[in-house]
Amino acid sequence: MRLSRAMSIIAVLTASVAVAACGSGQTGSSGGSTASKQVTMDEQQATKRAEEIIHQAVDGMSPKPTLKRTGLTPVGACVADDHSAGERQQVTLSYQLTGVPGTEAKTLVRQARDAWVKRGYKFQSSDADWSDSFPSVSMRTVSDDFWMTALTGVVDKAKGEGLAAISVTSPCFAADGSRTADPASFRQVPTDEQAERRALDHSSRIYDALLVRHAPMREAEGLATYQDGEDTYAHHAWSTEPLNEDAMVQALARAKAHFGSLGWTLRQVPTATGVPALLARSAEDESVARLAPSTDGTLRVAVTTPTVRRRSASA
Repeated sequence: MRLSRAMSIIAVLTASVAVAACGSGQTGSSGGSTASKQVTMDEQQATKRAEEIIHQAVDGMSPKPTLKRTGLTPVGACVADDHSAGERQQVTLSYQLTGVPGTEAKTLVRQARDAWVKRGYKFQSSDADWSDSFPSVSMRTVSDDFWMTALTGVVDKAKGEGLAAISVTSPCFAADGSRTADPASFRQVPTDEQAERRALDHSSRIYDALLVRHAPMREAEGLATYQDGEDTYAHHAWSTEPLNEDAMVQALARAKAHFGSLGWTLRQVPTATGVPALLARSAEDESVARLAPSTDGTLRVAVTTPTVRRRSASA
């Protein structure tokens, strides 16, 4: 199993489970809306849509901030892939909200949240903790699966002054504008105990190597067996507790050393957080692990292991 193929599987499995989890709480006839997740776009369309989502949050704000672009390359390789030729890309736009008093940062983040909620966008996990002086909120669009975050960076903690920022990331799209992988092609099948045991074993060793606590399991996480055509995989996903940047870098360094000691193939890819995600593949059982920093401060861990039946067929 090539790393690029495996990482695409991890990305789509994670997305499909997340879609199912978010859809489970909807009412009326919206339960059948997951088919719209198969998105066709190009770089120009992705950038235009990301800008639209940002302005939906910002244009009605009071006090009125000034957008200051951050980040050097808004268009980059899909973080879920290992396509060295750039077959799939994604757009990430990030702005600081400047020109307003630092004490208004929390207010701006709340206004962004309210504007997105008004348009029917969904929380990635839960609403922000508004008792916190420096909250953050992560959400996603329903129809086209753009992910966005509004957060407050600390400027002066004693005075309660911060700097609000907004980031929007598109789903992955092919460089030629063709459609992304369809989560509907993956379906959950009866448990493959041997593959799931191997996936859990890898996850457990990763957890031991990271030396950070895990967060409570989210609806989009857990262990299951999935099938794509004739290929069957065990997939285990979980998250750490929120980490600051230094702790995140140190945890990933420990994970890198762990994989290196096992002889796994390693690759790093950029993310919107500024800390690269770590992709690793085992030549022994073809398992693939993805450790990706998230904008909410957690480290998202996903392990995908092919069944023995699948591996025997490809030998």
